[in-house]
Amino acid sequence: MSRQPQLVIANATVVNSHGRQEAHIVVQDGRIARLVDAAQPVPAADNTIDATGKLVIPGGVDGHCHVAQVTGRFRTLDDYRTTSTAALWGGTTTIIDFGIPRDAQETPLAAALHKKELATQSRCDVALHGSVVSWDETVPWQLEQLAAEGIRSVKMYTTNRGSTMADGDTILKVMREMVRLDGLTYIHAEHDPIIADCTGQHAQDGRIGIEHLHRTRPELAEEISVKETLAMAEYTGAPVYFVHQSTPGAVDLVSQARDRGLEAYSETCPHYVTLDDSVYGSRFPEWFACCPPMRSAETVAALKERLVSGAIHTMSSDHSCYDLSQKRERTDDVRAMPHGLPGVETRMPVTFTAMTSAGATVEQFVEAFAAAPARINAVPAKGRIAEGFDADLVVFDPAEERTVDGSALHMGTDFSPFDGKALRGWPAVVVSNGRVVLDADGFHDPGSVGRFIDRNGFREHRSGAPEASQLTAAL
Repeated sequence: MSRQPQLVIANATVVNSHGRQEAHIVVQDGRIARLVDAAQPVPAADNTIDATGKLVIPGGVDGHCHVAQVTGRFRTLDDYRTTSTAALWGGTTTIIDFGIPRDAQETPLAAALHKKELATQSRCDVALHGSVVSWDETVPWQLEQLAAEGIRSVKMYTTNRGSTMADGDTILKVMREMVRLDGLTYIHAEHDPIIADCTGQHAQDGRIGIEHLHRTRPELAEEISVKETLAMAEYTGAPVYFVHQSTPGAVDLVSQARDRGLEAYSETCPHYVTLDDSVYGSRFPEWFACCPPMRSAETVAALKERLVSGAIHTMSSDHSCYDLSQKRERTDDVRAMPHGLPGVETRMPVTFTAMTSAGATVEQFVEAFAAAPARINAVPAKGRIAEGFDADLVVFDPAEERTVDGSALHMGTDFSPFDGKALRGWPAVVVSNGRVVLDADGFHDPGSVGRFIDRNGFREHRSGAPEASQLTAAL
């Protein structure tokens, strides 16, 4: 005789990226066992949540987080317990972090394995990207080892000389290896010579403080770097994913490449479709120190149009948890201050508000927030409410509005770039692997139960590998 389900979410309006239905969601052993038409009686369960009048969407997949990140002399103030808790508070049930070498002595493999060990404290599921800074004869073997560990993507920076920047030879050689290993190349695209020269000119003129950040990293630098990288991707046949695109021109270059048959993808972040460069003239410009910087209001509007049209594929937080004391150490020189914003907890309401206020459907929001990040990053059993998929679910009222209070968030820092903004799309109930971790009674810490997700190969996933296959391993 079969066991009674552990959880049923009853009377739900289930919204996937491809459509919606009225259903009761039956959860058993951390998976979605079945969807029952809402006209049928509610199945008996150990725990029943009534979602009448609310939407239920897949748990978010944040493909771009930096947890416990060391960059130069700065380290973000979070750990996996903190960031995964904040993610769950914000309706995100899977995060993808980066194993970026801290210095020239740490190898790509060592950096990733270190992060994998730290991730044993996670409350939600975790996957990883690798990262390569410089090429040597061991890199192909290291990339093979990363793939064997379920790490099927590698990030490289085209800027930040002297720290994380990879030169063109390295990028091209890594792209070749990622084709061989059926992986995905991630790129932070900003043209380093232009940025170095522009920043140097501003320094000579005494205009190098945080209030000038947006002038030191011009839109042209991003777009030229995207164009050059796409040429290398076309030459090698490598699938390529551009992180945190901040200009419509950069997105259009990716769209044009896709029209030519390239497997190329655009990501943006909530701050690039919500905030403009006037923030650098505000009372607290250090709240907005990130690279690329915020752009003009006209650019922001055009970027949001690309998001709603579907030209931008994913919305990620680029979460980097510095606090204001770190930000304020060197506001006099943008070259010396840490860049990055806390955002894993606010990604859902900022994205939902920005997209739906611009005419997007909830289905389009689900695509950017959960479905596309899972699909493009080949994360099995995520991003969809369907039988056999992980029971990662978010219940919310799309009409409910709350105002962001940075001091009341859970990201381990003391500010939010969205402080004071009225937003819709906050989670009321969050279910992670079948566990109710957030409801009207608050947060229920599940402990260190997050799993490390072994990702599929990029083309393997696209060619029909079962998305709900058993490719997860306990941390």
